[in-house]
Amino acid sequence: MMRIRIFLLNTFMLLFLGGTTLVAQYQYQFQNPSLPAEDRINNIISLLTLDEKVACLGSNISIPRFGINDFRHVEGLHGLAQGGPSNWGSHNPMTTTIFPQAIGLAETWDTAMMHLVGTIEGYDVRYVFQSKKYHRGGLVMRAPNADLGRDPRWGRTEECYGEDPFFNGTMAVSFIKGLQGDNQKYWLTASLLKHFLANSNEDGRDSTSSNFDDRLFREYYSVPFRMGIIEGGADAFMASYNAYNKIPCTVHPVLRNVTMKEWGLNGIICTDGGAFGLLINKHKYYPDFYKAADGCIKSGINQFLDRTFKEGIYGALANKYLSEPEIDSAIRGSFRVMIKLGMLDPKELVPYASIGIKDTLDPWNTEKNKEAVKLVTQKSIVLLKNSNQFLPLDKNKIKSIAVIGPYADSVLLDWYSGTPPYRISPLDGIKNKVGQNTKVYFARNNKNDSAINIARSSDIVIMCVGNHPTCNAVWAKSEFPSEGKEAIDRKTIILEQEELIKQVNKVNPNVVVVLISSFPYAINWTQENVPAIIHLTHASQETGNALADVLFGDYNPAGRLVQTWPASLDQLPEMMDYNIRNGRTYMYFKGKPLYPFGYGLSYTTFKYSNLRVNSQNKKDEILINVDITNTGKRLGDEVVQLYVKHLNSKVDRPNKELKGFGRVSLNAGETKSVEISLKTKNLAYWDNPKQRFVVEKDKIKIILGSSSEDDKLEKIINIEP
Repeated sequence: MMRIRIFLLNTFMLLFLGGTTLVAQYQYQFQNPSLPAEDRINNIISLLTLDEKVACLGSNISIPRFGINDFRHVEGLHGLAQGGPSNWGSHNPMTTTIFPQAIGLAETWDTAMMHLVGTIEGYDVRYVFQSKKYHRGGLVMRAPNADLGRDPRWGRTEECYGEDPFFNGTMAVSFIKGLQGDNQKYWLTASLLKHFLANSNEDGRDSTSSNFDDRLFREYYSVPFRMGIIEGGADAFMASYNAYNKIPCTVHPVLRNVTMKEWGLNGIICTDGGAFGLLINKHKYYPDFYKAADGCIKSGINQFLDRTFKEGIYGALANKYLSEPEIDSAIRGSFRVMIKLGMLDPKELVPYASIGIKDTLDPWNTEKNKEAVKLVTQKSIVLLKNSNQFLPLDKNKIKSIAVIGPYADSVLLDWYSGTPPYRISPLDGIKNKVGQNTKVYFARNNKNDSAINIARSSDIVIMCVGNHPTCNAVWAKSEFPSEGKEAIDRKTIILEQEELIKQVNKVNPNVVVVLISSFPYAINWTQENVPAIIHLTHASQETGNALADVLFGDYNPAGRLVQTWPASLDQLPEMMDYNIRNGRTYMYFKGKPLYPFGYGLSYTTFKYSNLRVNSQNKKDEILINVDITNTGKRLGDEVVQLYVKHLNSKVDRPNKELKGFGRVSLNAGETKSVEISLKTKNLAYWDNPKQRFVVEKDKIKIILGSSSEDDKLEKIINIEP
């Protein structure tokens, strides 16, 4: 009888506590994956001491006594950075898969490629973090950079996706979805966007203010972040160093009022490194750390990338500026992200938990990853000029090639790059392509007339010029005024090496200029005098192979520029003018640029025809269809760009706005119908008195073309909201 009573009592207790699974397997409620996330977080917070709670406001969250392990941050704008020039991760660099710089990824104009890059990078991140061989890094990826490249002088132009808000947002969404994976419950990694907001000047960035009106905030500067959070599913971002309309972004009301309350972000909002101290010693916004800590928490910051934040938090608590419940509320965001990453759940439930455990082949050494990097690099290459079909080169007819320039024999890495497993330089790629039958000469510069001599004696000259992505110098200084990076803006956009191009071209006019650069250059003389110009960016481990494929016709280039390339700085407002209406971007640019936004050539030609607009089926969407025909003699890609011009708007609108695009591949003579969706919401403007977006009754011109200045077809339609 006693045994029966004990059995019944045990059964009752199991049921009362939530079932056999809960009691048998989980010591604490937060460990139970079947419970709602907020209930699990409630349980975690109830178990923590005040010191543990404060520690959870840092980026390295670890509570060993409960088995909660650190998920840390890592960098990865174009590949996981666990090495590179800045020795990310540690002073013991390791290799990972490294793609072209972010601005180069954008120049593919290919959302599928962005998703692929994010997926490969996310896999590398999990592998390194979970592998017993490495067990380093973290799962919160500080990428993508959703800032807008409004000015080519910005030193960190290489990190962003260009100047257009819709384009940047679209590319960011694809990259985020790749990083976070396609599982409905768990993330592969957590994407943390940076840097919110209007962060596109390096000189004085720790104290300057980016000033503009509410419409530009809503319609321009915040768009990629909004899209990344709402459409991409990102639940984390980093606040920028600068102020926005005189209020430091680290404590700006828009963090809570817009990103959290309107966009629904409830994960991580972190400071940039050192930004907490800048509130006092640079912005001089608060008198001490205590007030600054209070301002950060109340504004929405819940992770600090500063070593001094604890002093501020404890002081704010002691002075009763902050309460412990406010700390409780703040740290919830980090635990939400941790739950999405599956870090509190049994490994058998998390589809990504076996990465690096069951698969022990380093992913960056696989042929799959190598081929992916090569394809993405090929797609990123932009053909800027090709007079009289000078390219592609026929290797069977060329006996000698002079390869000249400081960036011909290397693949340079930028500040946020990792270390690739190998590097194929332009010189390597060219030699591999032409084989033993063609002599390839090399000169890095014209010392002792070496460049002139090999150019004079060669059939073809290939010149690799551009910028050094880390400026080959100490922090906040550059070797040349046209170079820039984090902490320093460019002082000119004139290419110093253009003088060498002139000298070489004088002795041999059969010159291909390969501009390997992180940002635009005003290469006016080169454009006027050299028969062929190619642009690509730094860092890809497959740089040389992809470049050689384009030079010799094994790949037909179709990359497009993502910024307006001015002919001179005289065409731009002064650097700190953040009102883009004064002449920035293709939407407001004054004068004729050297190359327009969206520009890029091909080895073949395309014809646009049969424009159809269908706005009858769905009120929230307009479907635009156009037939594209490859009228040339070789396979090629066309990037179809959809622009909109408002004709009867009640408010000021840009001259033209990108609202859709698609990259399509066509065989010679082939015709394909391309459909682009124009979302009605993307025609809205921000009505400040109403404090909302408004789609007005309007007449708009739909323009299809191959760049912002190459209009092929257009049609006027009425918008009836």
